[in-house]
Amino acid sequence: MYLADIFTIAANLAGICGISIPCGYAELNGLRLPIGLQLLGRSLNEARLLQIAHAYEQSTDWHKARPPIAAKMV
Repeated sequence: MYLADIFTIAANLAGICGISIPCGYAELNGLRLPIGLQLLGRSLNEARLLQIAHAYEQSTDWHKARPPIAAKMV
């Protein structure tokens, strides 16, 4: 959890907006782990950042993909 904070705190300190969206999977020791794409935007420009994130999700299927263990639960 500490590393998750380290990788996201820059936007908070700079006072800019940010969003993380799914963009793939990585294989590590036989596990399929999700990867997120972090987008950062100007201060108070959340609407534009959400438009960009939405356009990315519409052009890819990463947001629909599930790791093997989650697919078994559904």
